[in-house]
Amino acid sequence: MSNTTSGGAPSPTMEDQPTTAIPARRVRTEPFGGWLRLVRGRGALEIGIIFVLVQIGCVVAYLVAPDSFPYLSEANFNVLSQSIPVLAILAIGAGVLMIAGEFDLSLGMNYTFCALVFIHWYSSGDVIGAFVVTFAMGIGIALLNGVIVTRFKIPSFIVTLGMMLFWDGAALFYNGTSAARMQRGETLQTIFAGQIGPFRGQVVWLALVAVFFWVLMHRHKLGNHIFAVGGNESAARAISINPTRVKLIAFGILGLCVALAAILVAVRTQSVQPGTGRGMELQAIAAAVVGGVSLRGGKGSVLGMVLGAALILVLQDILLLSGAPGFYLNLFIGVIIVVAAVFNRLIEGKAE
Repeated sequence: MSNTTSGGAPSPTMEDQPTTAIPARRVRTEPFGGWLRLVRGRGALEIGIIFVLVQIGCVVAYLVAPDSFPYLSEANFNVLSQSIPVLAILAIGAGVLMIAGEFDLSLGMNYTFCALVFIHWYSSGDVIGAFVVTFAMGIGIALLNGVIVTRFKIPSFIVTLGMMLFWDGAALFYNGTSAARMQRGETLQTIFAGQIGPFRGQVVWLALVAVFFWVLMHRHKLGNHIFAVGGNESAARAISINPTRVKLIAFGILGLCVALAAILVAVRTQSVQPGTGRGMELQAIAAAVVGGVSLRGGKGSVLGMVLGAALILVLQDILLLSGAPGFYLNLFIGVIIVVAAVFNRLIEGKAE
């Protein structure tokens, strides 16, 4: 039965109102759809698909010729599970800084210096001091770069290029030209280099670091500030975000990741030479770019950084298993940086 208005016209009933409720099917699929759009928007979906396709190709090649291409052998798993975590942790540090709009080319020399500091302090018998001083050095070196960049408004590329040469020389001054060696204890080996099935314990450290920084970058206010500063510094300042403070935190995060990666390598190899980390800055930046981090800042994902590092090392592993000469590896890294940068630029241009 219809109601009537004061003018005599029938007023609409509930049955006459347009239906505005969201269909039940759409409500059920929204969480996955939202997650998919979130991942794709940060470049992780594309690199994830490529990574899966490469893995499928490797498995097929192994099944066809297991003797000449032992990709699924335990020894190969061991090698990958030692190398991927270190590069992925460095890529997370470099990637967070790139999202904030800055670079650190001294990453590799910082990494070497921290490893040397850890070995010297640990060998002297001061185990706790070795960890404290190593993390302090890693974070301090990165923060020094950040202070110079933000205080004097100098491009981070120039500042960290100079600091890369400085810390390269400082490592030789501190250690000399011979390799620094240590004899790790059983507890240290179990925590940082223990065997877990076919994998090394570094995988667990990578998982912890990745989850922590995923929450920080994608679920915490600080992560939003880092994306905002890297995307548009003026706009971030207009909404009361302090870009200088945010960039210093990003430099500090890089230093933290560098120190942890240096400890993992020092414990695993028990021997580090000055110059060990030379070129690691390019590999870490390449992994971040391949993982979808924008060279202009403001875009990227922690998942993409990890997948980018894994993809680079898996492709290097494929070259080695195929018997390719070692000098092809650097050639490959150079090519993949350019291709990934062009690919990301095309995606950004399409989005704009």
